[in-house]
Amino acid sequence: MKKIRILSWNVNGIRAVHRKGFAEWFKSEIPDILCIQETKATRRQFPEDIRNFEGYHTYFCEAERKGYSGVALYTKIKPEKVEYGLGIDKFDLEGRTIIADYGDFVLFNVYFPNGKMSRERLNYKMDFYDAFLEHAEKLRKQGKNIVACGDVNTAHKEIDLARPKDNEKVSGFLPEERAWIDKLLDTGYVDTFREFNKEPEQYTWWSYRTRARERNVGWRLDYFFTNREFMNHVKSSFIMQDVMGSDHCPVGVEISVH
Repeated sequence: MKKIRILSWNVNGIRAVHRKGFAEWFKSEIPDILCIQETKATRRQFPEDIRNFEGYHTYFCEAERKGYSGVALYTKIKPEKVEYGLGIDKFDLEGRTIIADYGDFVLFNVYFPNGKMSRERLNYKMDFYDAFLEHAEKLRKQGKNIVACGDVNTAHKEIDLARPKDNEKVSGFLPEERAWIDKLLDTGYVDTFREFNKEPEQYTWWSYRTRARERNVGWRLDYFFTNREFMNHVKSSFIMQDVMGSDHCPVGVEISVH
């Protein structure tokens, strides 16, 4: 069995996080796979020293709109196949998804939409959730194992944010958003972090505006999910709260495969 360490991080702008030491952090961590979200850049706009990283295959998915959304994948292990998007134009033009098939599992690197802007964006987010689950289920029914990571933009339970009562009517903690995570788990997926850690105050995002991070007034918005059948391959799932540079911190898993 070999261990694979996968990290996921919403960097909130690759150029901004690069100025804050992203390359040095990457060199010190050297994960087997790194998924990043909200790159806000095209491949050409990535700083040169991290556009191609020695020892890694790199894949980029960008939004049509400039300086918006975007995901990227750095991987030491070459995937058997890589797809960009969910195959639905209204989602794919925002550059939110890279799907990499490693044989033992299919990895979804996803930047799920934020629903705070308007009712229309909330509907878009809920539609995206359903499209993602449908796509994952299609692969699972073909016998594939699923590992899905990224910024899900919803805190699941009251334990997953510092101020649940204050945020009951805020997108990111609305009943319908939380119910979708319930549905995901009921369909046979696992929130890997909560299998290993049931403690409160485990957050992955803090508002820049109120010095929230210093006070740990945060939300757990970033996840690794896997199908229940594959959970015995997941050896750990963790949050890297000490890593600075974005309003999110990285999250990760270690899995063992043949």
